[in-house]
Amino acid sequence: MWLNSILETIGNTPLIKLNKITKDLPCTVLAKVEYFNPGNSIKDRMAVKMLEVAEQEGKIKPGGTIIEGTSGNTGLGLAMAAVVKGYKCVFATTDKQSKEKIDILKAVGAEVIVCPTNVDPEDPRSYYSVAKRLPKEIPNSFHMNQYDNLANRQAHYEQTGPELWEQTEGKITHFVVATGTGGTVTGTAQYLKEKNPDIKIWAIDVYGSLLKKFHETGEVDMKQVHPYITEGIGEDFVPMNYDMRLIDKFEQVTDKDGAVMARRISREEGIFVGYSSGTALQGLMQLKSELKKDDLVVVVFCDHGSRYVGKVYNDQWMMERGFLEVKTFKDIVSSRVSKRLITIEPQSTVAEAVELMKKYDIEQIPVMNGEGLIGAVSEGGLFQKIFSNPEIKSAIVKSVMEPAYPVVSYDTPVERLGSLITKGNGAVMAKDDSGNLHIVTKYDVLQSLAK
Repeated sequence: MWLNSILETIGNTPLIKLNKITKDLPCTVLAKVEYFNPGNSIKDRMAVKMLEVAEQEGKIKPGGTIIEGTSGNTGLGLAMAAVVKGYKCVFATTDKQSKEKIDILKAVGAEVIVCPTNVDPEDPRSYYSVAKRLPKEIPNSFHMNQYDNLANRQAHYEQTGPELWEQTEGKITHFVVATGTGGTVTGTAQYLKEKNPDIKIWAIDVYGSLLKKFHETGEVDMKQVHPYITEGIGEDFVPMNYDMRLIDKFEQVTDKDGAVMARRISREEGIFVGYSSGTALQGLMQLKSELKKDDLVVVVFCDHGSRYVGKVYNDQWMMERGFLEVKTFKDIVSSRVSKRLITIEPQSTVAEAVELMKKYDIEQIPVMNGEGLIGAVSEGGLFQKIFSNPEIKSAIVKSVMEPAYPVVSYDTPVERLGSLITKGNGAVMAKDDSGNLHIVTKYDVLQSLAK
């Protein structure tokens, strides 16, 4: 038995019990793992549904162009459908989306326009505005508009809701999902509430989004809106797909907590998930006091971790944002934007050393010759010497240099580094796996401990 196209593989994704992260919860927690869809995300469901409805309503003709504003996953679902059905695609996205998502869209033949993130939705540069403008410029095109296109939530009413009801044999008590356009949470909630009005629907939001405040007050409060890093969820307006009456609770999660939890899911449960999946499970964990022994909770894992290998699963990216604790010499080096080692030769002048300190805003410089590390000069040491004898600026570094910095292992713990850096010794050095030297100063250690 064969399938007629890749689109027939969408849906019927598995429910997988979580065993380690949720072990202290009183109830059973199941993950609806949506990366088993062909485009590796839950968005495949609504993408194909929106296109089918547009075809049925005559809004797009054969050979036409699909226009959409997307964080990546909806775009891939639409692009796959476009390949099968013979359409072109032009997508607008934001500059905060991962490079992997953008590259994947291009790989399946889509044209991608990258727009700035931190502008209002009405700004002509926003990806919302660009997506609305393009249909006026491109003949035989249609803007899918996942935010206000009710075929989005219809897909989940027809597919996701019934799947969950059947897979849990009607025993589901809580449905938890990180939400953005509102299609998944609203469509699934509508179906489940029709089956059992007592099922709790928990929508997980991100700080910087206005959805939680709107759900609680009915007020669109732009003071709630600020830039955030989490991809694919949260909004700075309220899409038409929402029916807030169906949602029992909104819970907000920080960028850091969502990212850290995504990594935990991958490492502790063996399910390689994306950013918003971490946000969804973190939101559930924050609400654990509201759960009881016989509850059966389903949390949606929306997409695959491969979309985030340059972000959430990149230690340097995580450390630069303070999302990972810095624990070793290597961690400190990895967390810095610039890793260039500034050195000086022993025959250079003191004046040249001072200029290097000013230019690169550094206090410690290793002195190196062809044989390696032979000494050091520091801002404090040179200041004392120059203050006592201004003429020393023309002297060579070798005549005034201090002892060389200690060289330690690249994985030396931060606590050990602190004991090696003293008043007379302002830094330590180490070689990485490629043999390149790096320096860590007292300032670097203090910065790492402050994060």
